[in-house]
Amino acid sequence: MHIHILGICGTFMGGIALLARALGHEVSGSDANVYPPMSTQLEEQGIKLQEGYDPAHLDPAPDCVVIGNAMSRGNPAVEYVLDKGLPYTSGPQWLSEHVLQDRWVLAVAGTHGKTTTASILAWLLEANQLAPGFLIGGVPGNFGISARLGETPFFVVEADEYDTAFFDKRSKFIHYHPRTLILNNLEFDHADIFPDLDAIKLQFQYLLRTVPGQGLIVSNQAEASLNEVLQRGCWTPCETFSDDGQWQARNISDDCSQFEVLFEQQSQASVNWPMIGRHNRDNALAAIAAARHVGIPVAKSAESLADFKGIKRRMEVRGEVNTATCSLTVYDDFAHHPTAIETTLDGLRQRVGSAPIIAILEPRSNTMRMGIHQSSLGESLQAADMAFIFQPEGINWDMTAIVEQAGDKTRLFSGVDAIIEAVCAFAKQTSETEAHILVMSNGGFENIHARLLGALQSL
Repeated sequence: MHIHILGICGTFMGGIALLARALGHEVSGSDANVYPPMSTQLEEQGIKLQEGYDPAHLDPAPDCVVIGNAMSRGNPAVEYVLDKGLPYTSGPQWLSEHVLQDRWVLAVAGTHGKTTTASILAWLLEANQLAPGFLIGGVPGNFGISARLGETPFFVVEADEYDTAFFDKRSKFIHYHPRTLILNNLEFDHADIFPDLDAIKLQFQYLLRTVPGQGLIVSNQAEASLNEVLQRGCWTPCETFSDDGQWQARNISDDCSQFEVLFEQQSQASVNWPMIGRHNRDNALAAIAAARHVGIPVAKSAESLADFKGIKRRMEVRGEVNTATCSLTVYDDFAHHPTAIETTLDGLRQRVGSAPIIAILEPRSNTMRMGIHQSSLGESLQAADMAFIFQPEGINWDMTAIVEQAGDKTRLFSGVDAIIEAVCAFAKQTSETEAHILVMSNGGFENIHARLLGALQSL
């Protein structure tokens, strides 16, 4: 069967492409924005990529067109599919029908931390000989790919609350029917499709209705919104994690790279792993609890965490440059919500101490571009010594408000070249022996990481 995917370079749709190829299908795809790591991953798997949405890409007609949720009416390829009556479906529906049937699905949902927690969980199963399948919205370092079929009934999926397709406005996760469900957190996001937080809570209520009574829900007790959703109706056993939950951490190092795991106030194991930050500590607790549900002892999970290699674009070190006086490290991170920005910066601060941190932010998500989080964005950058913010064309709110919140350490830039020049000027003038440059964006950001490293190396 020939499957053509519209929007193939999105992290989710790229994973669908890999799974379809593994099932033996011929796979091709189109996308308007092609950039690593997804484009590289797809090409390495022999999947044909085509730039843009020319209807000619659909001639000869494929057996099925899988349409990503970034597609809408008016898109020339979408219009061609409808006019010609070509068979089409959504990514989540295709996944449900062709991969998840008869699988033990372990789903990770929440506003933040889905990719990291799903990657941790997949690794815990892999390290303990359960050979899971998975579909994750990133590229886990332990696997090097974002999706695979697996060799056992277990399948780990990142369960996104974003809508399914232009013809199916349910959240993606409604299609997955998990037996094990992690609920990390729940805040307002995706303002382009949800009018308010209550609308997102409703989708989470629908998700809970799909989890069987013999399953397990692992939920963050510190999240009031999740507690409210659970109180509205839950038919599945629930275990909680947080400082006051059933799953807790204690004897925690400053950067959270070491901690002791407790369940019901009883010590279970100790963790010493390469990740940092309170958010990742909580991600690990949730994954340990979910892994226990499929039979992995806590001590085995804790031991396996030592070999977890992280995820591309989640505090990923892109390079280090040593000038005559200073060592500079450049990181890439996907953070695009004030809470994620704050926790990411806090984790880096705990790791590097008083060394300078330059935060570089591209407000690329639809919610950020709409200005929904403008009142809290400045505060989320407080742990940085300097914050350089890209101000894209067409943004429909006054970004000078961030400067007013965060003070003189925050600057707005209309171009990437100017940001690179500002970082280089800092590197030339600083008397510090080390500094850390954290780039945060959920897109390609005009290849700023490589360009910045090249400019620093030429100083």
